[in-house]
Amino acid sequence: QVRLVESGGGLVQAGGSLRLSCAASGSIMRLNSMGWYRQAPGNKRELVAMITTGGIKNYADSVKGRFTASRDNDLNTVYLQMNSLKPEDTGVYYCRLIQMGDSSWGQGSQVTVSS
Repeated sequence: QVRLVESGGGLVQAGGSLRLSCAASGSIMRLNSMGWYRQAPGNKRELVAMITTGGIKNYADSVKGRFTASRDNDLNTVYLQMNSLKPEDTGVYYCRLIQMGDSSWGQGSQVTVSS
């Protein structure tokens, strides 16, 4: 069983920054991917950023150049540094861990970007 605990969401003005954190615990394999999805009202949940244990990253086109994923493998924690935030970044951000035979989700964290 895997548990993911998110923190760092909140309200920020357009152009500002936030940093999300997600700490994983439980049955975590040495090789895995962790990252973030988001869902705005009326939209499908979409990939924002993922990062593997080895540091390979994947970003949605809409956030490239603005968001940076990183992780601390010793702490089983993934971070998402969000800069130059736009109102369209508003949504609920969900942490996700993917590993062999398992996919787990965090509880979700609201990010609101005001104009």
